[in-house]
Amino acid sequence: MVQAEVGVKKADRAKKSERKWSSCAAVAPLISVLIAVAVTSRDPASIVSLLTNRSCQCPPQELDKYTGVVEDCCCDYETVNSLNREVLHPLLQELVRTPFFRYFKVKLWCDCPFWPDDGMCRLRDCSVCECPENEFPEPFRNSLKHNLPSDNLQCQEGKPQAIVDRTLDSITFRGWIEADNPWTSDDETDNSEMTYVNLLLNPERYTGYTGPSARRIWDAIYSENCPKYASGEACQEKKVLYKLISGLHSSISIHIAADYLVDEAANMWGENLEVMYDRVVHYPDRVGNLYFTFLFVLRAVTKAANYLEVAEYDTGNHAEDASTLLLMKRLLYNPKLQTACPLPFDEAKLWKGKSGPQLKQTLQRQFKNISALMDCVGCEKCRLWGKLQVLGLGTALKILFSVDSQNQPETSVQLQRNEVIALVNLLNRLSESVHFVHERGLLSEKLGNVQHSVPAANDITKWHGLWKLIRGGWFARFS
Repeated sequence: MVQAEVGVKKADRAKKSERKWSSCAAVAPLISVLIAVAVTSRDPASIVSLLTNRSCQCPPQELDKYTGVVEDCCCDYETVNSLNREVLHPLLQELVRTPFFRYFKVKLWCDCPFWPDDGMCRLRDCSVCECPENEFPEPFRNSLKHNLPSDNLQCQEGKPQAIVDRTLDSITFRGWIEADNPWTSDDETDNSEMTYVNLLLNPERYTGYTGPSARRIWDAIYSENCPKYASGEACQEKKVLYKLISGLHSSISIHIAADYLVDEAANMWGENLEVMYDRVVHYPDRVGNLYFTFLFVLRAVTKAANYLEVAEYDTGNHAEDASTLLLMKRLLYNPKLQTACPLPFDEAKLWKGKSGPQLKQTLQRQFKNISALMDCVGCEKCRLWGKLQVLGLGTALKILFSVDSQNQPETSVQLQRNEVIALVNLLNRLSESVHFVHERGLLSEKLGNVQHSVPAANDITKWHGLWKLIRGGWFARFS
């Protein structure tokens, strides 16, 4: 009898042990997946979230704490986000991919005019991907006088991501009249120093350009040319340049965060929302200045509608050129835009006082200095996009502030082809930044708050907590 009871107890224990091990075997693949994710995850807290959250399907969240009218503008945040999502962003994405808007003429080899040689002169020997001359359209060939070696990465700080790809295809521009922009420093008539770049092959993204060289550029821009206005400053003219540059700076930082080299060894690119939080989202005024700059440039485009709708978008491909003109008209005369935000920014409020003309001259001089600082950027791709966007912003300033001393319009503004290309590409970059902040800003803020509240030194503690969660939480269920 006793032996029979002992036998039954042994059988029960065996069955329990079998159930326990089979349960463990069932969760083993899941544990393997979690370990694999943990190895590649940049944030151990995300693994804890996987274990503790029952639902992985979360609706997209928006950065909706920005409400009301954008400061010094005529549209509110909600309207801007709606118009950008439904109208502007899709149209601009198509427009910048057309043959007319994908090429930009730029002077990439200039010595820095503001500080002594610290290696910048080597930029003339930076490694670039030069194409054989027979690949270039005929109008391009006369202006390409410099063949740069392809084996020197030293001036790019060893970062191949910083190199400009010079590849062009057979689509050709048909010439345009060249003239200097009074707001920028480059001599647009000096073709001997110019080269043509296909922007689609050189996206604005992370390049590895950081450190003292990059900081010195922004320090010179802010401290010497557009210092932040005093708190409570009522003079809008004194605020406009700082807000424009801050908005452009925010946009550039967002582009870097949206297309970041997250794993250099594997050449893996993706989003870095922590960078976006640290550089932009953590500072509400920077987000506000991004929206201000977007509306400012949008106003310049709509103000120049009479010019832009009749401009010749001629590349030799009649079908493509007709499509470009159609897209431009859809942008300029979109009913939703004209109804919801007919006047994004009201430039007529500026330069009305006695000091107006002097303030405008000061702003123009400061912006021209900022334009010249682009020649001090030690990364070729950064210099390319810096020059393009500064020229675009200078073109917007030229359109909106083309007034004489009596505040009366001068002769109709004349835009050069490169200015139109820069203006539209800048508007697209700002549109992309507004779109990304609106879609990913709240998540960036949450990740940033977690990152700042739990220092990196405590990562081991977080992993220890994860291990306790697995042991205590999961295995206890199967014992």
